[in-house]
This record gives sequence, structure tokens and C-alpha cells, in this order.
Amino acid sequence: MVLFSQLPSTKKKETMPKMDTTPRVAFVSNPSMVSMVFPTKPTLIKDEKTMHRRRSIVREFALNTSTHGLPGIARSESIHNRIFWSISFLCFTAVMIYFVTTAILSYFGYPTQINVDIITEWPQYFPAVSICNGAPFHLDRFIRPFLNYTYEQNLINSTNTSTIPAYLASSILNFLIHKTNKNESMDSYLFSLSSMLYKCTFNNLPCSIENFTTFNSAFYGRCYTFNAKMKSNSNNSVRYVNHNGGNGVLDLEFYVHSHQYVPYFWKGAGMVSLVHDNTQLPLIDSFGVLLTPGKSHKLGYKKKTTFLLSSPYTSCTNNIPLPMEIMFNTYYYGADYSYSETVCYELCGQTYAYEKCGCVNPFLWNARSIVLPDTNNVVLAPLCNMTNTPTPCYTQAVDELLNSLSLRQKYCSDCSQQCSIIDFIIHKSALASPLEWQMDGIKAFVESSTIPLPSDWLTEWRSHIKTNYLALSVVCETTIVENSTQTAQLGIVDVLSNIGGQTGLWIGISFLSVMEFIEMLYRVIRYQLHSIRLARRKNKQIRS
Repeated sequence: MVLFSQLPSTKKKETMPKMDTTPRVAFVSNPSMVSMVFPTKPTLIKDEKTMHRRRSIVREFALNTSTHGLPGIARSESIHNRIFWSISFLCFTAVMIYFVTTAILSYFGYPTQINVDIITEWPQYFPAVSICNGAPFHLDRFIRPFLNYTYEQNLINSTNTSTIPAYLASSILNFLIHKTNKNESMDSYLFSLSSMLYKCTFNNLPCSIENFTTFNSAFYGRCYTFNAKMKSNSNNSVRYVNHNGGNGVLDLEFYVHSHQYVPYFWKGAGMVSLVHDNTQLPLIDSFGVLLTPGKSHKLGYKKKTTFLLSSPYTSCTNNIPLPMEIMFNTYYYGADYSYSETVCYELCGQTYAYEKCGCVNPFLWNARSIVLPDTNNVVLAPLCNMTNTPTPCYTQAVDELLNSLSLRQKYCSDCSQQCSIIDFIIHKSALASPLEWQMDGIKAFVESSTIPLPSDWLTEWRSHIKTNYLALSVVCETTIVENSTQTAQLGIVDVLSNIGGQTGLWIGISFLSVMEFIEMLYRVIRYQLHSIRLARRKNKQIRS
């Protein structure tokens, strides 16, 4: 018996198949397996996630914003469509920026406009009324000192004369310059108000010389102002139109004493008057109204006001520079006057003339207190002597100043336009005066005056009264005031409205659109900060 285990094996010997060593690609859907099969840097994957998240926030903003153009860019599925919307958005944004910039620059150009209103001002202050004699000096006080001066100058051989020879007429101004430079008073030569003012009533109440303040005019000498605002009693010194229940009427009567006028020095006889604001310097030399004797004059006035905007809209000012303040205190005797552009330019011209010539314009003798540039040093400048040259030094100096911008900026830097201007429109009329029944009263006043009478007074007094008496009535015609006010043409609301109109027209931006953009920035920043905190926390865990 043969066992099967002992029989020879008939099964073929199995051989192991050869292993295929060709590399193959394995597709694995599990990200963890990807990292095992293809090892990558963890920070790179993290940056890609962060970038994807940021883009999704920005894309969400672009799709949902109310700003025109951005949604078209975000939802574009082709490159051509995206380019079209991108170019359109950029072009209209550029146009918007141009118009917005123009609107902002227009605002900072500070354009203005004048609004004219007709208002009723009640109660209304009665204006100030300034009055001067037509000639500054009376002969009986002037002639003796003048003849003594000419004798000292070897211009005459004797002072035994009661008249001024014609050939000495050119020396009158030099005499006045000489007296001024020596700081000698000439008050005794000037006409006093008490010697001229015959009667005064305001709203039918009597007034007197105590109700007038004094000032010095370069042309007319001693002048007087009724109803000026005073520093010492500013609240009660100014009268209203309806004072004492009246209608605002000031009646004045004068006798001018023309027989005492200095010969060759003035060409006419009468008075000079100016109606002005209570705080305004009376520029009577330039704007005074001439009043001829033998008439009763009426000056009816209407008030007109102009108010300008201060910086940055205009360069106007109400500040009184030091030279002007000194001038007010020296020649205007306690009146509370405001800034005057005209006087400011006169003073800066005098300052430059003093530095160039060593003296100042003698025709502006009441503006010789000057302050040198960049200092507070007050100089009482001497008056220039009159010469035979056609263009004196002080005239050349003023011409140089006016024609040089750099000189004006140095010497006239304080001179700007006034911020408030109050004018009175005057209507002038007159009647013949005086009447016969007035003669005796006027005659008694003249005879009681300190001014010497004419030599033929006893026989010709009526003729003298007719050529020297004049009356003046200043009357308020209406309490209606023409008020011109400068206002800003563009306010901040106008600028915002203009900008909003431009942004809305071109790309549809509003304040809510801006808030959407801010929200998008907030989300991006918050996500970035959150990512930074997680990274720091993970780094700490790894280190620990």
C-alpha cells in the first residue's frame, strides 16, 4: 500500500509575480490624506484660507452696495464685461472727483453777496452834526503875531500896520508851520463857538455850546460837533430822534464874522457842515457841505448802513491802530470815534514821508503823530516847509508809497476797509434869510460878541447881517433805513449739498454708501485681528 504522502508530487511549484514599480497617482478626497501623500507647508494653506475669506467679504460688499458700478464689476462672468464696468466706474469717479474738488475750492474762495433790506429803525439815534467856520482864523488875533514873524524873517521893515500886504500872502502858511513845529498854541486865533452860535434848539428844546464837542480840522481849524458819542458818558451822550417827543430836528443859527477873515488865505465866506454817524470821525475836509450866508439851509437826511463780513471773507477791520488812537486823543477831545480807512492811509503816508524826508505834509498838520514800522515809538513829526519846487519831498514820498505794493504792505498793513459803514443821504434846500423881524436880535448878539465889529457897523449893520448870518436845520426825513449786509454765498450746508449732488449723480454715493464701505473695512479688520489672535494662541500651545 502506497501512502499519498509518499507519492511524488505532481503540483507545479508556484512562483511569486513580479511587483510593478511604475509610479501611480492616488486621488484622495480626504484633506488629511492629501497632507500625508503630498506634504505641504501649513502656513501656505492658512494664507489661502485668509485670502479667500477677505475676498468673500469684499465681494459681498461689492454685490450689495448701493454705489453704482461696483455690483456690475462683482457679478461680471466675463473678462470683457468686468473691464467695461471697471472703466466706466473709474471714468465717472474721476469726473465726480473733479466736480467735488471744484465745489470745495469754491467754498474756500469765500464768495459773498450783498443782501439789501429796507427796515424801520425805531427808536433811531439822531446823527452827529459837525460845523466849522469857512475860515480858520480871525484877523484881530492873527495879524500881530504874523507881522512879528515876517519882521523877524526880514520880510517887512516895520510892524506898524493894521493890514497884511499882498506880497506876504505866501508867508502865511510858513508862519503856521513855524508855530506848529515849535508846538505853540494857536487856539487864540481860532473862531470860538460862542462867538458864532446865535441860537440852538433840538426838538424845540434849547441847546448850548456845552452840547458840542471840539475837534481840529486841517483845513477849517477849530470845528464843533453836536451829538457825538463821548468816551466819558457813552450811554447818555447820544440823543434819539424822538427825544422830548420830537421828530428829530436840530435848528442852528450862526454869524460868521467874515470881515475878520485873514485876507489872501480863503476865498469864500460861510460855514461848512457834515452829517455823520455818532461814532464816525467827521471827515469834514472831504465831505463837508458848504453853507452860504444870507440863507436858511435845510439838510434832510436818510440813513443807509452797510455791514461787511470779517475774515476770511474780507480783510475789513474795526481795530484802531496806535497812530490813529493817538490822533483821536490829541485832536478830537474825548470823542469815542471808530476806525477810519481814510485817516489810516493819511497816517501811513505821513509815516513814510517822515522816514524819507524827515518831515510830513503840512496840509495834514493834525496827523503828525506817527508810529514807526515794527515799533511802538511815537514821533511828533515836524511839518515840511513850503518850497517853490513843483513836487515837494512829501508829495514824492506819497507817490512812491501808492505805486509800490511792498511799501504799502510795510507802512499801511493796518489799513483795511471798515467792517461797518453808516452813511446819511442828504437832501439840501434853502430859503432867503434873515427876515426883517430877526434883525434886532441878531444885531444884539453880534454887538455882545468878543469879535471886533466892522468899522462901518453903525451905518451898515443891516448889510453886514445879510452877508454873515445863516441858519441850518438838520431834519430826519424818515426812520426807514436801507440796510446792505454782506453774507456768505456758500455755507457748509451748500457745500455738502453740492458734494452730495455730484456723488449721487455720477456714481450714486450717499452717506449710507459710505457707511457700507466702513462696515466692509470693519469686517476685514475684525477678521484679520481674529486670525492674528488664533495664530498667537496656537504658537503658545506649540511652545508649551
